[in-house]
Amino acid sequence: MKKAAARFYTFLMFLFLYAPILVLIVFSFNDTETASRTVWSGFSLKWYEKLFEDRLILEALRNTLIIAVVAAAASTVLGTMAAIGINSMKHLPKRVMMNITNFPMVNPEIVTGVSMMLLFVFAVGIFGGRSLGMASIIAAHITFCLPYVILQVLPKLRQMDESLFEAAQDLGCPPVKAFFKVVLPEIMPGIVTGMIMAFTLSIDDFVISYFTSGTTQTLPIYIYSMTRKRVSPEINALSTVLFAAVMALLIVVNVRTAKTRTNEKA
Repeated sequence: MKKAAARFYTFLMFLFLYAPILVLIVFSFNDTETASRTVWSGFSLKWYEKLFEDRLILEALRNTLIIAVVAAAASTVLGTMAAIGINSMKHLPKRVMMNITNFPMVNPEIVTGVSMMLLFVFAVGIFGGRSLGMASIIAAHITFCLPYVILQVLPKLRQMDESLFEAAQDLGCPPVKAFFKVVLPEIMPGIVTGMIMAFTLSIDDFVISYFTSGTTQTLPIYIYSMTRKRVSPEINALSTVLFAAVMALLIVVNVRTAKTRTNEKA
């Protein structure tokens, strides 16, 4: 009875979580000229065709990908450097730095978004230039992606045998070369996982992007603007594409994590 109740509870939980997404995906193929979400008119791909013919959506997609790629690359490099620095600290400073690192993840996004917007506007008032745009979104995304990269790289640094780095130097390898030859391959799974996670978070973000975007449109912001004017079936198609892309990235992360754990046990 306990197993049956647990399975039933798990089924209800997943049904509650994924039923709305399933309905959205199904009605993205609905052959209708209206925004009906209750009447099935037949299978069609026309909303996907209209989606990829929409210049504004394609422009928002381009902006989103540029921001995600740049933010993921920059946060991966900076996060890896920060993780190495934190790992080399002593006990008390390390705890302080970890608390500082974890704070942006528990801080409400709206607080982060408003504070970043005020910071950029204040900086423009002092140094001049454009206040909000592509650069401000990228800077904001790098900021909130950094902690996630650090938390992915730090465990790999703790698992690594520190004597390997010292042994490489004892054998005549310069410190920089020893890092790239010994340390980097050991922590590479954490770096890749952190980069994929940063990319996914950047694509999904709406709140922080909304406050720091200015006139720059990203896909989440464009979807929000569409829902304010009219509920078009193109939103279903666009949301389905986003869900599929994020799901694919999460599957890649989980597969890499499973392979890493298998190799470590072996």
